[in-house]
Amino acid sequence: MEIAEVESVVRGDAHFVQLRTSDGLTGAGQSACWGYPTAVHAVVETFRPYLLGADPNRIEHHWHHLYRMGPFRGSVLTAAVSAVDLALWDLLGKRLGVPVWQLLGGRVRDRIRLHLLLGGTGAQALAAQAATAVADGFTAVKFDPLPADYGDVSLARLVAETEATTAAVRDTVGPDVDLLVELHRKLTPLQATAVVPALARHHPLLVEDPIQIDSVSSQAEVARRALGVPMANGERLHTIWEFKELLAQGGAQYVRPDVGLAGGLSHGRKIAALAEAHHAAVVSHNCLGPLLTMASVQLDTVIPNFVTQEYSPLDDRLADGPARACVRREGGFLPVPQDPGLGVTLDLTDETPLDLTGRPLTRIPLRADGSVAYAV
Repeated sequence: MEIAEVESVVRGDAHFVQLRTSDGLTGAGQSACWGYPTAVHAVVETFRPYLLGADPNRIEHHWHHLYRMGPFRGSVLTAAVSAVDLALWDLLGKRLGVPVWQLLGGRVRDRIRLHLLLGGTGAQALAAQAATAVADGFTAVKFDPLPADYGDVSLARLVAETEATTAAVRDTVGPDVDLLVELHRKLTPLQATAVVPALARHHPLLVEDPIQIDSVSSQAEVARRALGVPMANGERLHTIWEFKELLAQGGAQYVRPDVGLAGGLSHGRKIAALAEAHHAAVVSHNCLGPLLTMASVQLDTVIPNFVTQEYSPLDDRLADGPARACVRREGGFLPVPQDPGLGVTLDLTDETPLDLTGRPLTRIPLRADGSVAYAV
């Protein structure tokens, strides 16, 4: 039994991998470097000669070979490795007839708590969406409270409007719902140290990514100066070594690895263990549909320091799309999947491009003076 076929497919801003073995099994994976899916596809093509004829059960060995076969690193490479890693775990689970979480040590929980991504802007819209989410059973919501003109307003206005929007959501949902505040890397470190403490009285579960990810040490410094507000970082980090530096410098109470970017389940398990050793929790990043949701759930099921899983409205709307999950949301939770492998059926016969992010790369935030603002 060996890998007989490597299929790498780009559908709009989505990139999928399927590995087929000589005895007829197919494993599916997906990458999460959504800005550059064709680049990830090109890297997977360079993996093809190595993977063809290889034993699919040697998952850890293949991870290191693929990651180290060239002298270059970066998110495009780790996204490609992630997609292959997920497909290999899917194959192994299917071969043994068990869900992947069984292979990762067995479940430590019976269901997976979700937080819903809110897509609105402004206090009124976000409060209304939060109320709907709570009525639908969610116990946590995530939203961006920064004003649309965040790059041009005064610091005092930036702090006041961000705090007011957060207050509107908190007042709407009450004290029994967790708020996850997403700042989308839009602030400078100086702005962040004014904005983040102003949110403390609303008791957010976490505040995520206030500044750009260019520097691990800068992210850690902002987290240390957050004056008691728990910080979350890591959705754009892609190796255990980056997460190690962030955690060692006191830079996060919640880590946000994406299994489609940060090395798949093989690496994701290690990131979760690093976080556990630093008394930090895991809130996996996830916004690209059912396949990566189900892959994330395999990790959530087995780690003791999981808190809540990111859930996109895409996971409901694309339930009948190319990736179909074996479980459906029950209010604000997902049941632990029981199907073999990742619990996803992937059908790529429809070649219609997907638009998972709704963000062309050419459309970036500009300040009123024409300069480039901090972008998501």
